[in-house]
Amino acid sequence: MMEKGKSKEIFQFGGVLDAFVTAQAESTNDATQVLSIESIVLPQNQPRRYFDPNKHEQLKLSIKQHGILQPLIVRPLTNNCYELVAGERRYRAALELKLEKVPIVVLHLNDKQVIQVALIENLHREDLNPVEETEAVVQLLAFQLNMPVQEVPALLFRMQKEAKGKAAHNIVGQSEVQVVQEVFNSLGLMSWESFITHRLPLRNLPEEILEVLSQGKIAYTKAQAIARIKDKKERQAVLFDSISKNLSLNEIKERISNLKLNTTVNEIEENIAYVERFKAISVKAKRAKAWDNPKKKQKLDKLLAELEKLFAED
Repeated sequence: MMEKGKSKEIFQFGGVLDAFVTAQAESTNDATQVLSIESIVLPQNQPRRYFDPNKHEQLKLSIKQHGILQPLIVRPLTNNCYELVAGERRYRAALELKLEKVPIVVLHLNDKQVIQVALIENLHREDLNPVEETEAVVQLLAFQLNMPVQEVPALLFRMQKEAKGKAAHNIVGQSEVQVVQEVFNSLGLMSWESFITHRLPLRNLPEEILEVLSQGKIAYTKAQAIARIKDKKERQAVLFDSISKNLSLNEIKERISNLKLNTTVNEIEENIAYVERFKAISVKAKRAKAWDNPKKKQKLDKLLAELEKLFAED
């Protein structure tokens, strides 16, 4: 059974964030409660996360030696059960270590607030990668703006254009601007302008690059550089070498420059080949005197007309 302790009612975004920070601070507070791990269940819907296997093993070793230093955050359900709100890495590590009880802090949250706190907790992880960070911020903005996730980037880009004077003022409502600014100010990660410039483009990266970036196998600056390679096979080859050989950003850029150089050389060679083909056909036509043959002349007229039409379009 759970020991008696404090609970909190939270309604506004600032309150959600404050309660989360307070709950984190209670790891050394006597008010921290202890709960049977069997009474905790995972939420059905939660932010997408990637857990680094090596760091997971390090966490297990730390818990084995020192215990869980930071309590899990849960909310009460029915039948003496509690839903995990934040602390999934610690929860999974505790399960694998077969711990019977874990320290917890109880927050009384509705479904929307649960997702908000989970997103905030995700954004405060030390091992958070840029893709997870971007998705978590976009989802958090969607909740605060009460709009679909897919509409958030468009809103941010409109804000950016308006701020730079490239769009008419008041396209974005003042209340929406205020919500966006409040979220970024509360999180303290970066400005909304920097997020639009450096993070939103990550959502449009090719799938294979997004996957390795989400797994922390490559830095996002390298990922952005590789994503500029249009040919999929060449892009995948550079991506593979970048990871397996731990190429630096300068080495990756050099590889890309060489690819562009090779592409230019190939195009020049192809153009020369076309010129030579035209010359060879012209010589053959003169020797054969194709225009003296009525049937060949008729076909030749059609071909010449097509060529003249083709060149006229240029």
